[in-house]
Amino acid sequence: MLTVDTAGIIEQANEAARLLLAGAAASVPLARVAPAWLSRAHHDVCAGRRVDQRARGPVGGPVFEAHPVHAGRDRVTWWLVDVDDHQQVVEELRAEREWTAFMVEASVELLSSLNLERCLEATARLAARRLADAALVVMPLDPRRYAIVSCDPRGEVSREHASVDPRTLPGLVEALQGFPPAPTRWVEPAEAPGWVLRDLGGEVGSVAVTALPGHGLATGALVLLRRTPRAGFSDAEKVFAPLFTAWAGAAISVARLYAEQAAIAETLMAELLPPTAPPLEGVELAARYRPAGDSERVGGDFYDVHPVGGSGRESLVVLGDVSGKGLEAAVLTGRIRNILRALVPLADDHHRVLELLNGALLANGDPTSFVTLVLASIERRARQLVVRLTSAGHPPPLILRNDGRVEPVHAVGTLIGLMEHITSVTESVLLEPGETCLLYSDGIVEARGGPLGDEFFGEERLCEQLRQCAGMPPEALADRVQMLACQWVGAGEHDDMAVVAITAPREPSHRAPP
Repeated sequence: MLTVDTAGIIEQANEAARLLLAGAAASVPLARVAPAWLSRAHHDVCAGRRVDQRARGPVGGPVFEAHPVHAGRDRVTWWLVDVDDHQQVVEELRAEREWTAFMVEASVELLSSLNLERCLEATARLAARRLADAALVVMPLDPRRYAIVSCDPRGEVSREHASVDPRTLPGLVEALQGFPPAPTRWVEPAEAPGWVLRDLGGEVGSVAVTALPGHGLATGALVLLRRTPRAGFSDAEKVFAPLFTAWAGAAISVARLYAEQAAIAETLMAELLPPTAPPLEGVELAARYRPAGDSERVGGDFYDVHPVGGSGRESLVVLGDVSGKGLEAAVLTGRIRNILRALVPLADDHHRVLELLNGALLANGDPTSFVTLVLASIERRARQLVVRLTSAGHPPPLILRNDGRVEPVHAVGTLIGLMEHITSVTESVLLEPGETCLLYSDGIVEARGGPLGDEFFGEERLCEQLRQCAGMPPEALADRVQMLACQWVGAGEHDDMAVVAITAPREPSHRAPP
């Protein structure tokens, strides 16, 4: 603290001022002991020419800020504050805010997605932006192939799967092992292979290899490329770089696990989804399926078409409805379809097939696992189709004749999976060209809706509508039946719906000239 009169003579100097300004004492001119910037500031303040009365400048080495306080009409007291320390604190706070903002951004980008490719790209891009000039993420795919995602100084990301030898980059093998945890290793650019240095070319000054830990094991490795030759992290980087690699490794690990599980689920789902109906020689056939939930892909209804069944003279079509809904029903559906697939060679005897399926379900010991189904064995005879039908607790098949008549087939039987002994009746029907046998699940006739919202669509209403569909191709007929049930339900809930239409092909109305 200095008190100086308007003539520029020091009247008082405290101990700190005397230590800072050699020779500062009472009666000594300020200009003799103080730097020029402080003398000019005092002169301007006394003359009333400074709007912002604070002044700043070096004293020796450090920078000080001088704050004037008027101590009467003819003197000013100056308080000198070392702003180097203050500026350092401000810079440290600014840097910490920047790092904190970076970590928030990293957490949002890394932890908000389960997409593996996006996590790898975000890791490379964020690392290149804050920790280096360019960065690579190396993730093993198998013992010889690696996913390499790199980000160059322009922020452009590239991806490739390549066969590289991790031993060519010192520290990479240890980083990929994950345990025991390996510290970041700084490598001379001359030791790094070309596939690492390509994003910076000859501008690489230092290279760092660090692990991306994920759930105790390494998810991959992060390679940092810097133009500066200085090896090592700054104090701030020593704090935040391990946090970033831990978050990135966890995000990649979770995304990779999700991708693997999704691939497994997709493979299993493909086995549960209703198949595309294969072509049958001399038979026109169409199948449609709609699960109960709009977001679901599988459910408890199913159909299968086997071009060759039994002794080989007939094709076999199966349509069924298992107990339950959703995923549990889909799993049971998969089991039943696999059992029936194994029983296709026995399809000449429908009752035997149903007996063996019933025994297999009872052996499971779950009283809630049962199924209703209908078996349809199809044989082409000249222009006609002979269809053998056996129903096991299932809605009766309907025959749509060319004159519009609709005939239910009373091939009744007990449902499968509840009782030790079952009964079944097999009936054969003859389809003339253009006539159709319609198989459907109870989701069609039990669709609840209508004008009052609580009435079943019902078999009677279905038959009434089918009378208007005589001669309709099987694809159009299957679409029509499903559409009618869906319109009846409206926006309400409904059960799984499955429809299979089996039609004897019509002969052409005229022959082409030879």
